[in-house]
Amino acid sequence: MFFAPYLTVFALLAPVLASPHKRAEAITVDVTTSPSVDSVDELKLTATVTNTGAEAVRILKYGTVLDEKLPTKSFVVTKDGQAVKFTGIKLSVSLPDADETAFTTIAPGEKVTVSHDVASLFDFSSVGAGTFKFAPITNFVVSNTIKSKDTATVNALSAGTPSFSRLEAASNAVEVTIKNPKSKRAESAAHLERRAKDICTTSSKKSFIDASYTEAKTLANAGTSYISSKGASDSVYKAYFGTTSTSKVSGILSAVANENSSSRTLSCTDSLNACSSGVIAYTATATTNIYFCSIFFNEVATSSLCSGTTVASRNVRGGTTLHELTHAVGGTDDIGYGCSADQSLSTSNKAINADNYNCFTTQVYQNTKC
Repeated sequence: MFFAPYLTVFALLAPVLASPHKRAEAITVDVTTSPSVDSVDELKLTATVTNTGAEAVRILKYGTVLDEKLPTKSFVVTKDGQAVKFTGIKLSVSLPDADETAFTTIAPGEKVTVSHDVASLFDFSSVGAGTFKFAPITNFVVSNTIKSKDTATVNALSAGTPSFSRLEAASNAVEVTIKNPKSKRAESAAHLERRAKDICTTSSKKSFIDASYTEAKTLANAGTSYISSKGASDSVYKAYFGTTSTSKVSGILSAVANENSSSRTLSCTDSLNACSSGVIAYTATATTNIYFCSIFFNEVATSSLCSGTTVASRNVRGGTTLHELTHAVGGTDDIGYGCSADQSLSTSNKAINADNYNCFTTQVYQNTKC
């Protein structure tokens, strides 16, 4: 696994996800590791992903146990029932811009084995030595069109616009006793950088980022005003947040609207080498600095929502920056992507999923400003 801790990646999934779940019985995940290590730097986790079904499965690997390249959140780690803070990347993608390096295609009966070194991706030292539980993240986004060099596994499940489903694979969890939870690799990366300041030196990109930042705050303000006016019974609110208290959602949006850090920076340079295929932007979680990748600059102004751009297209620059700021100042996560998929999440997941705030505020803007 790539070691560049303390970053969080965000992006957008433009195509609409199909039915929420798909062939749950077709994929299994088995995790193995040593039951005890002297140092967290010796910790190695191996996951074997097996396709037990009759069809090939093409899985977006970012942010799952299949991702052994980028430091995405491949496991949920707990100690004594309490979550251990994740310090790696949380990632979502623009599927039209993602090439095959973003996916893993598993043929019927095939096994794919991936190895993970997570010492620098979780704050083990803050919770001390002891026994840690590692549960793999297996909530996969599955393409309904299979692409493979092996024509025997090519299976076009849908014609026309690509569609995607969610698949929750069966998996196990493992426990590891770690005697020394302090990672030398995490220490070596501690020098990574910490109202957001745009440090982009390319004038056109700087102007684009500044405009997206302003638009993100406009969207956040529109969202809080809408909630204050409509309340929790509103159909749009319920679609994206279920029965979540309005104070929680408004609190996160207000944090975005009132963001005024003097140290948070916005950059157009991929300083941490995280602009992989389909990634639009990412944020360093230790510093909450935000970095924008090249495809971000193909997005459109928020005002385009009034001239033909759909909310579901997920290419509104203000929405992208708002998405990222909710991670930076609101503690949100990346659980589901795409407006349709966001609405299918449980209420608890809707409340913490950054993409729900993106979809909600852009929908509110279109409904009230256009």
